[in-house]
Amino acid sequence: VLGSGCVKCKTLENATREALVELGMDTTIDHVTDFSQIAAYGVMTTPALVVDGKVVSYGKVLTKKEAKTIIADARR
Repeated sequence: VLGSGCVKCKTLENATREALVELGMDTTIDHVTDFSQIAAYGVMTTPALVVDGKVVSYGKVLTKKEAKTIIADARR
């Protein structure tokens, strides 16, 4: 998860965590708050979700269902 640590970023992190549990994935979630690291991904609007080094969503707080779909698609 990329973002400053605001409420929206934390909401995305929680939705992602819940999606991973439902997908049966035991994966570590990193929350990057350093703006230079965020910019290195080319992201200018947070929150953003990165899966396996690729930005899969930005500028939107995903629901658990949306996160689950995006993560499953990204892992195919």
